[in-house]
Amino acid sequence: MTVNANWPDIPFTPWKESCAALHLFTQIVGKYRLAHTPWVNHSWHATLYVTPRGLTTGMVSDGAGGGAEIVFDFHDHAVIGMAADGTSARFDLEPMSVAGFAKKFAGLLREIGATPEFDGRPNEIPDAIPFAQDVAERPYDADAVRRFHGALVQITRVFETFRTGFLGKVSPVHLFWGSFDMAVTRFSGRDAPLHPGGIPALPDEVTREAYSHEVSSAGFWPGGGGIDYPAFYSYTYPTPDAFSKAAVRPEAAFFHDTLGEFVLPYDAVRKADDPDATLLAFLQSTYDAAASLGNWDRTKLDCHPGRPRQPRAI
Repeated sequence: MTVNANWPDIPFTPWKESCAALHLFTQIVGKYRLAHTPWVNHSWHATLYVTPRGLTTGMVSDGAGGGAEIVFDFHDHAVIGMAADGTSARFDLEPMSVAGFAKKFAGLLREIGATPEFDGRPNEIPDAIPFAQDVAERPYDADAVRRFHGALVQITRVFETFRTGFLGKVSPVHLFWGSFDMAVTRFSGRDAPLHPGGIPALPDEVTREAYSHEVSSAGFWPGGGGIDYPAFYSYTYPTPDAFSKAAVRPEAAFFHDTLGEFVLPYDAVRKADDPDATLLAFLQSTYDAAASLGNWDRTKLDCHPGRPRQPRAI
């Protein structure tokens, strides 16, 4: 079996404690962005973005000179803050408590002239401890984090390609730090029924705004949340009755009854002869099922994937 070296092995169990710590660290940084950025539909203003070295907030309208950016560098294993006036500060990513990370991060913000004010409670984690009170030492597996980042780079690249095959409203490719998943979402353009809410530690008003319109959403989890392995997912809201029975590709994909969405193990992509084509088949076939069964106006929404330096034909 051929394994593409660009798609690293990222089994969840060996690094799940480090993954849990990294999840909470990203929540702290994400909440800083959330606190200082005007609301954008579907919480798109709060997410993080993959870079060649890690994750970034993009520019936040705060800090010396009127702009700040926070970066997770997963090669040098550091958190870096940069301000528009050229000021920068950093601290190492290493084993520490969540409270310790929050304290160091607040100090970094002060060093770059930014405002260390944000909500101090985790989201989408049942029975979570407030950041300042979470004093248990957490591990940080630098090699596992580096491999996880390598996977995110490949996933982002394929998700960005998939994103181009749609003329309607479509989200950026971004990481939601609440649920700690990469995602890209397409919209039919029609209103959706009111979402019931009920997501742990997430206000129903946020959930209902996120699902205010019909969606077909795909993404990636490193593990946890009902599965013990890294996997891709795809769901639609509202869910047509026949969606769970739809024929999707590749053969390794299946409908997870508990999660209520299609799942494709990451290793089925990593070990495929053509990982990109395998993942694209999953993304496209699950979208086909959602859009066709949901009676989306595909003649106005679908298009060929984009190509570099080629304007889309009209």
